[in-house]
Amino acid sequence: MRVVTAAQMRELDRQAIEEYGIPGLVLMENAGLQVTEVIREMLRDVRGKKISIYAGKGNNGGDGLVVARHLFNAGARVKVYLLARPEEITGDALINLQIWRKMGREIHVIEEGSPLDHEESELIVDAIFGTGFRGVPREPAASVIQAINAGGKPVVAVDIPSGLEADTGLARGPCVRATRTVTFGLPKLGLVQEPGAGFAGKLHVADISIPAFLLTADHLKRHLLDLELVGSWFTPRPPAAHKGDCGRVLVVAGAKGMIGAACLAAEGAARAGAGLVTLAVPEGLQKLAAAKLTEVMTAGLPATPQQTFSREAGAEVLALAERADVLALGPGITTHPDTAAFVRNLLPSLSVPCILDADGLNCLAGSPEIFRSVPVPLVITPHPGELARLTGKTIAQIQENRVAAAEQAASDWRAVVLLKGAATVIASPEGTVYINPTGNPGMASGGSGDVLTGVIAGLVAQGLDALSGAAAGAFLHGRAGDLAAKQKGIRGLLARDLLACLPEAMREVEVLLGEIGK
Repeated sequence: MRVVTAAQMRELDRQAIEEYGIPGLVLMENAGLQVTEVIREMLRDVRGKKISIYAGKGNNGGDGLVVARHLFNAGARVKVYLLARPEEITGDALINLQIWRKMGREIHVIEEGSPLDHEESELIVDAIFGTGFRGVPREPAASVIQAINAGGKPVVAVDIPSGLEADTGLARGPCVRATRTVTFGLPKLGLVQEPGAGFAGKLHVADISIPAFLLTADHLKRHLLDLELVGSWFTPRPPAAHKGDCGRVLVVAGAKGMIGAACLAAEGAARAGAGLVTLAVPEGLQKLAAAKLTEVMTAGLPATPQQTFSREAGAEVLALAERADVLALGPGITTHPDTAAFVRNLLPSLSVPCILDADGLNCLAGSPEIFRSVPVPLVITPHPGELARLTGKTIAQIQENRVAAAEQAASDWRAVVLLKGAATVIASPEGTVYINPTGNPGMASGGSGDVLTGVIAGLVAQGLDALSGAAAGAFLHGRAGDLAAKQKGIRGLLARDLLACLPEAMREVEVLLGEIGK
């Protein structure tokens, strides 16, 4: 499913109205009907139920007035609060206001300091601000939003929770915490990123009769990942497939005290389905790695006295890479000066796609221009702190607009950028973006990112390109985390629990492909 900015959604609305002749009043009616259906599903029978609707002066408020009419017709006891003077209402919203009044229904105008009386309401509809809202709500809206949140009632937000910015998911002041949000046409960026997703509650994407081909146009380059999309990137394995057909991964990782990161990355590649995985570690650590791993081959590379990769390790990595389909580089390698030199010298000489993570990125802090010299497909997987170090920005600046930060980095460095965090963002140099909805806070533990690096490498080794491999890896890694959380809870989740659940996450793709039954 595509994900859009507020401006893109306005343009889709305009096209539907002006180019295809669908009246704006029809779109508003359909929007209100869809919200009404969600409310009826929540309350089962709305007859006699007290419902408060807070409407602003724009089209969002007009949608709310449509909801009011249909709920009233269904027998609900509806009270409409208007956060504007009636004479400020224009266009299609005004038509719905007039209909409401002609039905003999009352409007309660809220001004600054007006008392609010929704204590007896069984549900509240938030139709105050739409997707055009920016900044901090002013009075009386700010007080109304705070009262809605304090009321303890189920809240249904119309299109977007009031106070939330549609493009960033940021709330710079009071913001409605919705139980459910019914958004129209396509999800907005702010609804699928944190903290916006948390304010939105359960998200419903409602069809309001915009032509479907407009909603799937090629120029809409941002996508929300789901199983069907991820599954479309895979092909069934031939019955006669052998391990050499299923991808060869070389993982270069680890240092003294960091061998766990290396092993988790290698096992992540194996669990993602790679046929053969080799883990290369500093030579003094090879026996330890071999003792920890059963299905993974190991190799020892030239090391510094501190048991990190030395500058001389590069030639041996290139030799090993000749027998691999992809290289995963970085987990647990440290930023020892010799190791940093090893990474910097290695990248421009690679002949296979590279997944670069963790200390592999930290070794390049201050020199991200090296990314542009990599002659093969490159995936980098920074968390916000790592991206901040690479770009010279603050973490707050990265988090202010995660999608924009990932897009800019991908364009500047000609690499696929996977920005970790809640709602991981995967951006390509060509402008395609995927946002991942899977995963949970239990995955915020040491080693989780190392598993992800291995998973992506394993998928690329099996034939996925750098972008789809990174996006599918993020989705399946998060799905494994969700499956693990169901079994073990959130707080005790460990990276190895993700490894244990990866086969089940992969199985969902295999069912979709028809490789195995449900």
